[in-house]
Amino acid sequence: MALFSRKSKSAPAPKTAQADERPGQMQTVKDAFALTRKEKPLALLLTALVFVVVLVAGVILGSSLHHPVYFGIIFTPVSLLVAFFFFTRQANSAAFASIEGQVGAGASVLMSIRRGFTTTPAVNVARNQDMVHRAVGRAGIVLVGEGTHAVRNLVIDEKKKMERFVPGIAITEIYVGNDQGQIPLKKLQKKLTKLPKKLSNAQVRELRTRLKAVGGLQMPIPKGPLPTRMKMPRR
Repeated sequence: MALFSRKSKSAPAPKTAQADERPGQMQTVKDAFALTRKEKPLALLLTALVFVVVLVAGVILGSSLHHPVYFGIIFTPVSLLVAFFFFTRQANSAAFASIEGQVGAGASVLMSIRRGFTTTPAVNVARNQDMVHRAVGRAGIVLVGEGTHAVRNLVIDEKKKMERFVPGIAITEIYVGNDQGQIPLKKLQKKLTKLPKKLSNAQVRELRTRLKAVGGLQMPIPKGPLPTRMKMPRR
């Protein structure tokens, strides 16, 4: 009886965990839907059109093989998958559009990188809201400038500071923007993840510990759905 009572108490625990996860994923989908409808109203119509086109293509293929119903059933989940993938791309684009141009948008994107980099936002800031963010990973130190062309001076100052504080560590400069020589906001994550790895995990941990003493400033970061949240429904 004692064994039975223990099992009966512990059994509901996994169900509770699953129940807690489902509302989070559903809320993510709802947020993505609302944001996409606000930033890109035609995206929802195009998603439905993609579903219909793929399904009709499947039925036409089935008709040519004399099995339209069979192929229609098979292509229904395929159409849903393709439409969902298209919607995810649109939602991801809408997420970037919702924060682009806001103060600290670059920091928001950097801090949404969950693995490989640790970001300290606004380590150097000018009065006109130009700012420099510092990301640390196996690529070394990445200084990301965000603002006008004058932000290059802030990046240079921060680079000299890092060279004195942690000499011998690779430092990469990146400037966020849509002009020549700059990285668009939506490509910032991809740019960082493709940087060559120059440090071991142990060296990265030691570097992060040393840089904790340097810290950064408290600056506003745009709120709302981030690009990585748009990818969560894929799982």
